[in-house]
Amino acid sequence: MSAIDDVFAKLRAENRKALMPFVTAGDPDLEFTAAVLTELAVRGASLCEVGIPYSDPIADGPVIQASYTRALDNGIKLHSILETLRSVAPQLTAPVVTMVSYAIIYRHGLEAYADALQQRGIAGMIVPDLPVEESPQLAKVCRARNLSLVQLVTPTTPRQRALKITETSSGFLYYVSVAGITGERTELPPDLIDRVSWLREQTPLPVCIGFGISQPEHVKLLSPVADGLIVGSAIVRRMADVQSLGRMETLKQIGDYVATLLGALE
Repeated sequence: MSAIDDVFAKLRAENRKALMPFVTAGDPDLEFTAAVLTELAVRGASLCEVGIPYSDPIADGPVIQASYTRALDNGIKLHSILETLRSVAPQLTAPVVTMVSYAIIYRHGLEAYADALQQRGIAGMIVPDLPVEESPQLAKVCRARNLSLVQLVTPTTPRQRALKITETSSGFLYYVSVAGITGERTELPPDLIDRVSWLREQTPLPVCIGFGISQPEHVKLLSPVADGLIVGSAIVRRMADVQSLGRMETLKQIGDYVATLLGALE
């Protein structure tokens, strides 16, 4: 079992759901990234997603795109991100996964990227732009290293294709709540619960919902049907306040915000 499998087995035994915050690596710097990850784990996050900045993001909205641009403008490099995660990830109670474009993995080398994660105590990778037809090779590489390969299912994914995605995914399935880009939303699609309920009946993998989740009301609505909830833009937006609020106050506000979402899970 991978570290992510262990997390969900424990949560299921305790009849609890996962909260998975997302942070952009290197915005404004890697020292702050490490501090935020530590704060999230201390506050009770089950897993932490770390976005690897990319110049051509596939489905990210303006908040995450802007954070990627700031990190890249500051000269962030994959090696530096991984070295920072080496120092922090093994110390956290919440396993870390990287959200990374397949282009970066391919350029780095599938086995080399997986080896780099394994050597640094990182639990797996979420690859939002990996076509299911091209996923078996990376899935094999991840299995050999006990890493999780998380893939996405969207509202527009045909059901037969969704079933194929479950076959090469591991750790959990990332269900995209809306047909669109990341970002905070006040309302979620009315058929979301039915779609997620169907998917959970098709696979033993945990199904976690992301995109648009930002309010305790969203958590209360979706937690009965999902195994976990993913929160990204709302946290990344708060991280950007570090320039005006300072590091300690920004960390506190991020931690307090996550605490309100965790409270809604109970």
